[in-house]
Amino acid sequence: RDLRMSRGLGDVYKRQPFVTKEQLDEIVKKYPTPFHLYDEKGIRENAEAVKEAFAWNPGFREYFAVKATPNPFILNILKEYDCGCDCSSLTELMLADSQGFDGQHIMFSSNDTPAEEFAFADELGAIINLDDVSNLDDLERLQIVPERICFRYNPGPELTRGNAIIGTPEEAKYGMTYDQLMTCVDWAKKKGISYIGIHTMVISAELELPGLLGTISMMCDLANDIRD
Repeated sequence: RDLRMSRGLGDVYKRQPFVTKEQLDEIVKKYPTPFHLYDEKGIRENAEAVKEAFAWNPGFREYFAVKATPNPFILNILKEYDCGCDCSSLTELMLADSQGFDGQHIMFSSNDTPAEEFAFADELGAIINLDDVSNLDDLERLQIVPERICFRYNPGPELTRGNAIIGTPEEAKYGMTYDQLMTCVDWAKKKGISYIGIHTMVISAELELPGLLGTISMMCDLANDIRD
């Protein structure tokens, strides 16, 4: 189908394969199937486009979900554009570390997290994104007080949007309530942690602008509450 892009004056671009049938026929003569074939030119163009789109914000950084494509070659391409790694497991943390990503370029967002994964994320200096208020007990037990921390918010019935991929927020297992998140903020302040981030994932594969704007507005309100 046509892919509408926000370039020029609303020009419509046709979605075209990045490889021809003839090229594929030549490739399979050398490499046995099955294999993955990646469009490096397209990856680079999109990484550059994202970076340019948010150039107005000097603090912006895109963190690529490693679980989506755990390929060290692709991570190294994205690294050239100052992208970070969003990791959800020990293996993904190890992969990011093996490719030379420093702690500021690693976000650790996990669920039902083993102690050794928190410990390794802290060792790397990664931004730890807590999914549940009970994780505070884990950090206390492990004596972890990170320089930077993030908390995952679940708006529950306040935001009724959702889809078949992730369900509605009140049904999701991810994230904490407003009151639980504020408990985490108080904990961080008492520990002297000055860098506090917030995170949410209320829907997957969202392509409609109104839904994205609604989520942004919600998170800006939450940020203001934390600041106040």
